[in-house]
Amino acid sequence: MISTFTRHWEIAWRGGQTKSTSRVVAEETAIALTYNGSTHAVMMGTPGDLEDFGIGFSLTEAIVERADEIRSIELIPNERGVEVRMWLDGGRATSLAARRRAISGPVGCGLCGIESLEQARRAPPKVEGRGVAFHARDLLGAMQALSPLQMLNQQTRSVHAAAFWHPRTGIGPVREDVGRHNALDKLAGAIVREARPARDGAILLTSRVSVEMVQKAAMIGAPLIVAVSAPTALAIQTAEEAGITLLAIARDDGYGVFTHPRRVVLPEGAALRAGY
Repeated sequence: MISTFTRHWEIAWRGGQTKSTSRVVAEETAIALTYNGSTHAVMMGTPGDLEDFGIGFSLTEAIVERADEIRSIELIPNERGVEVRMWLDGGRATSLAARRRAISGPVGCGLCGIESLEQARRAPPKVEGRGVAFHARDLLGAMQALSPLQMLNQQTRSVHAAAFWHPRTGIGPVREDVGRHNALDKLAGAIVREARPARDGAILLTSRVSVEMVQKAAMIGAPLIVAVSAPTALAIQTAEEAGITLLAIARDDGYGVFTHPRRVVLPEGAALRAGY
């Protein structure tokens, strides 16, 4: 098993005093995603839940449509990082060869190596969940309940989380990574591997919402995103196009509903703005 954290010595200055101590620090390593023997992407990330990462990345980047189109997946650690080695069935391997591109990006880079504007601004699929509704108080409760479930972040205070929440079953699975895109890809893989129906649940994010986060959520098929930080204008536009309800700036005192508010049951006395 590859460690996701290590302990490092530090000189800590707190409260006007200095002392020698140690701190648990999140691991960050190069993760190569290879298909049928060729490297497709190299991302910097946390070396945990890498099977989920490989499957989730493949789905959210439209390399495959179904997880069973990945014939096998193997983790190959070496001194420079970890290779997530995947083999696709014949049809998918041919399609990938036609759109081959290499990505080499730092943490936080979700569109590194994209070769055209069309690839960067690809149209998101429409999500289902027309009749699904979520109570505002339950969504706030879900965000408040997420923090204690971020096991790696509890130790390191340096990683993002992406989680799935269902109004009947609560939070789970939860995936963490130093990169917010990686955390969401890991969650995508976990949702598929656990056979959870994404169409009637919500994705919880401890990061800001940029366009690629919405694009990945649309590929997962979740009708609702709840994020602790603010969205970008393009993320709002993309969520509107995908039919995703986007809640952001979710804090203890509330949040903002930016798109498709019909899925959110607000408290009595709350009024929606004109146009909705």
